Amino acid sequence: MAESVTLEDLFLFQVRDMYDAEQRQTQAFPRLAETAGSPELQRALSSHLAETDNHLARLDRIFGILEENPAGKTCEAIRFFLEDFDAVTDDDVDSAIADERLAAAARKVEHYEIAGYGTLRTWADLLGRKEAAQLLDFTLEEERLADGTLDEIARRMNIRTAVIRRR
Repeated sequence: MAESVTLEDLFLFQVRDMYDAEQRQTQAFPRLAETAGSPELQRALSSHLAETDNHLARLDRIFGILEENPAGKTCEAIRFFLEDFDAVTDDDVDSAIADERLAAAARKVEHYEIAGYGTLRTWADLLGRKEAAQLLDFTLEEERLADGTLDEIARRMNIRTAVIRRR
């Protein structure tokens, strides 16, 4: 008979998923920031890269609390989103449109992370893992702020792009 999966097992599985997601972003974001034509978008991506290092450090602390290692999980969703980023940089399109696509792809990543960290924080609370819950809550708030920043940038870019296209 198969062994039952516990909430603790699911929590560890998802923490590993987020760890891989953050690792993949640290590799991809420098290149993505360089491809952004908008200085504002470039700054936002670069700034979030610095935050990603903090997210990884918090996840490392959680692995220490759990007495586990981060290896063993590939975040397929982020891998897919990063392929979406690559499509943005590979196409020969107008820079304003490329920035629109880049901002949209970045927001998809943020929404995935918000869902992931929100779920993990709730599970940490349920499991009585107060320190882990607090660390996850800090990261969740940073992800929400990053999404808000990207949303504001995208709205300004949307307006500029629409005006350019109507001319």
